[in-house]
Amino acid sequence: MNLSVLDLVPVLDGTDAAAALEQAVDLARTAERLGYRRYWVAEHHDIPGLACSAPEILLSHIGARTTSIRIGSGALLLPHYKPLKVAESFHMLASLYPDRVDLGLGRAPGGSGEASLALSGNFIENVGKMPELLQGVMDLLQGKYEFDGRPVTARPIPPRPPEPWLLGTNKKSAAYAAEYGTGYVFGRFMSETSGEETIQAYREAFVPSPLCPEPKVIVAIGIVCAETEEEAERLASAAMRSFGSTGMEDQPTHLPERRLLIGTPDRVENQLESLACLYGVDEFIVMTMVPDYRARLRSYELLGEIMQRK
Repeated sequence: MNLSVLDLVPVLDGTDAAAALEQAVDLARTAERLGYRRYWVAEHHDIPGLACSAPEILLSHIGARTTSIRIGSGALLLPHYKPLKVAESFHMLASLYPDRVDLGLGRAPGGSGEASLALSGNFIENVGKMPELLQGVMDLLQGKYEFDGRPVTARPIPPRPPEPWLLGTNKKSAAYAAEYGTGYVFGRFMSETSGEETIQAYREAFVPSPLCPEPKVIVAIGIVCAETEEEAERLASAAMRSFGSTGMEDQPTHLPERRLLIGTPDRVENQLESLACLYGVDEFIVMTMVPDYRARLRSYELLGEIMQRK
């Protein structure tokens, strides 16, 4: 079983954004030491409790402070941007950190309606252009993009292009991932469904691409792990209270308790093994949102023990 990290870069009570970003570095370095496969950061805008509005900038910093773990976005919110800018940014990262960069894309606004309008104008209209945007990004990553009949190249050209993924919670996002030949990340921690049908729909409809010749699935899941069941339950309850009262109720940080795995490493391992069989996957990307940086890091350390046993 492979585990990866999804970091929303929370700004906890009594800290500031600078401290939150340093905690992100610490988490990424710890994940690398423990054998996690990837470290991804999410994108949000004008949410007081979160510190990452520009994943590509933080990833550049994380890449310089690590040596081998894959780094990526989970997700870069494509409707806000032009394909060329996205491809240039991630080509730059992939040139700095060869064969380590993932480009995870999403279609959520990542903030309030006002923030979305300030960032990119009519977000609903932009979401309607998602097929065109995805095609543009995929063409740019493969060096075959044209604008107005003329070739345009996303430079610098890296030794190996970023690995493309699409993140989502329903069959619409799965259909996009299948049609454009990307990996698919099912966001179980924020979905209203368990996701088996969504993942199966992706696999059945998948069209191979040069960047992703076979369907690949990761399940994103919320986990709170501690030395005892009681401590894990206490931390999970604290997380519900903390992140449900900070203006983030409508954001993916508001965790439905039924989607959380809570417990000791042994209990969580058993739950993950059951889910791996259910979804037919060998990788989970884990988000742990608890209102204490030390407890969050410890949760990831305890999960790391699961991989060490294999």
